[in-house]
Amino acid sequence: MKKTVFFPFIVAVIFSMVGMTVSGQTNVRPTFDRNDFMARRNVFIKTEINLTAEEANKFLPLENEFKSKLLEAGQDCRRLTRESQNKNKMTDAEYRKLIDCYLETRLKEAQIEKEYYDKFKTILTPEKIYKYQQADIKFAREYIIVRRQPGNRNNDNNRNNNRPRR
Repeated sequence: MKKTVFFPFIVAVIFSMVGMTVSGQTNVRPTFDRNDFMARRNVFIKTEINLTAEEANKFLPLENEFKSKLLEAGQDCRRLTRESQNKNKMTDAEYRKLIDCYLETRLKEAQIEKEYYDKFKTILTPEKIYKYQQADIKFAREYIIVRRQPGNRNNDNNRNNNRPRR
């Protein structure tokens, strides 16, 4: 009788300890909120390039569409890259496929960029388009810096990345 009561008790204690260890981790990567990211980026761009309310109402939805298409264009290649990182040894054919995918993605992205640049020209002046491009780069840099700060994500063990810091 003692064994039948004692064994489930021990199992319950072990599982609760494992649960506390997993839930109590402080270096777990926070989830990425795409909507929050886009909203912050839109505010940053609007402010950085001094968009009028009318320009913002026309440009920002189009720019969000542009970014979504760029993301879609690279989706297959990112998946293939993740799969290749899980392999110990790749064949020459797999490397060729990865390189071809990367090049095709860059071509698709360039076509999308050209298509949307033509659309942007109908809304913004060339100066504001240039400032938009610079603001987009600036926001990405600042966002990465904030995400790398202690407490925002697991800096040292991110994807087991042991590259030296610059």
